[in-house]
Amino acid sequence: MNMVEVRDIEKSFGDKVVLNKLSFSISPNDVYGLLGPNGAGKTTTINILCNLLDADSGMISIEGKPVSEATKHLVGIVPQEVSIYQDLTIKENLLFFAKIYGIQGSASTERADELIHALNLHVYENIKVSSLSGGWRRRVNIAVALVHSPSILILDEPTAGLDIEARYELWELIKNLKNSGVSILLTTHQLEEAERLCSCIGILQKGRIVAEGSLDKLRELIPAQQIAVIETEDEHSLCQKALSFGWEYRHHGSRLILLIHEKYILKDLIKKLDDIPLTSISLQEVGLEHIYLELTQE
Repeated sequence: MNMVEVRDIEKSFGDKVVLNKLSFSISPNDVYGLLGPNGAGKTTTINILCNLLDADSGMISIEGKPVSEATKHLVGIVPQEVSIYQDLTIKENLLFFAKIYGIQGSASTERADELIHALNLHVYENIKVSSLSGGWRRRVNIAVALVHSPSILILDEPTAGLDIEARYELWELIKNLKNSGVSILLTTHQLEEAERLCSCIGILQKGRIVAEGSLDKLRELIPAQQIAVIETEDEHSLCQKALSFGWEYRHHGSRLILLIHEKYILKDLIKKLDDIPLTSISLQEVGLEHIYLELTQE
């Protein structure tokens, strides 16, 4: 049985269709990445999953139970903005939220101590949250979301605004949570984050999933074995040359990329383009960034 099942969800606000027969599922102990541009429907999906918003039609279930007031305790959410009490210590925050979820007495203390140990918060457990760095506040926010032992943890842009060191530390924490049996729904604009953490990725565009699967499966959607990123003063000639080889090309912002069907080493590719004035050229493996842009750009 899937931990979360989303089937044919529709949601509109007035004349604006936000979710259009949205369907996906999250397996137990899985990290599912829900990716998409702003306005694609990620936040609306999360709000329906948390029973904060009703769908117009369709079905969402958690552990086989339709989403309702009775399933709220099955969900833990870490929103984009840190939502814990800054003037309380880590332990005081955990004890407060444990009480909110009906965990009383020694059980709340035991759960707080368990999470402090599991998330390596013991060094700072008696320090006010306001004194912590952004990365540690996020870690505390995750601990608070886990205090009631939810079945599914929702991480909404968990590393937004963090420096690279704090981001790497949080990635390790998320991996450890998955390995400990926590199922996770992750939304992120950090595509490297999704590549590293997610066993399944769903790309959301205009309220529906346009592609889904592992990174290797998603790579099959791109007509290329390699990506060449090129700068040249003669883009027209380069594009015509690419087409003569049967290669497709794309403009991603100011970058021109070629979707190359064969594997090349760089010097052989340069020889193949020897009549094109190149300012710079690099070869890359097909990554999630290329897949995402291919599927979401108009």
